[in-house]
Amino acid sequence: MKKSKMKRTIILGILCLISMSASVGYSVLYNDSRLVAPMRFSEYEFRTQDLPMIISGVLLAAYVLYLLLLLVPAIMENKRNAKNSVTTRKINPKMGLIGFFGFFGFLGFWTYGVNKTIFPFVFFLFFGFFGLFYEGKMSNTYMDERYRENRMKARLMADKIALAIIFIAVLLLGQGGLMGNLEYTLIAIIVIVALSLALNLFLGEYLLYHYDQDELLDESEE
Repeated sequence: MKKSKMKRTIILGILCLISMSASVGYSVLYNDSRLVAPMRFSEYEFRTQDLPMIISGVLLAAYVLYLLLLLVPAIMENKRNAKNSVTTRKINPKMGLIGFFGFFGFLGFWTYGVNKTIFPFVFFLFFGFFGLFYEGKMSNTYMDERYRENRMKARLMADKIALAIIFIAVLLLGQGGLMGNLEYTLIAIIVIVALSLALNLFLGEYLLYHYDQDELLDESEE
């Protein structure tokens, strides 16, 4: 993804977040929490005061669709390039800053208390994008046999750790409701799975970088 497109995507995401936050605040303070607090939509009647929440909701949905339209072609293109390339893809290590979007996952504790919404917990997945920092540091690296072995070893280790965490979490939480509450159990599972997947993404790049650097250091000492 080009720098200009990446910058535009981040700016649009921040604007959508600000818009949604302002709309929720307006609804809570001046519109009896309509479209924020749980309500029966079969009994819903439109009010002019509902427009901020409706507009911000439409903008958020449009932004998510925009991300999907960007992500799918990018994944397909990367797969095609990976098959024909002998070097790693070139990306800016600063793209690792996308990982800070993971902190939006903590909004889930607030939204759950307001209207039982748990979707923001999914943002914990973005912590995995911190791994782009290490992938960026290895841009244009020649993928020789040693590199491919290190990549396979790093990926295997990351998969084992993430799957072990998910397995233990499901085993323990599956024994019964967390604190006697099935909703808390669902939230715990979502958070643990999201963080485990993020850890998997991060460790795959982090371990690959350190395996490669450690071998280069050993060769230089010899």
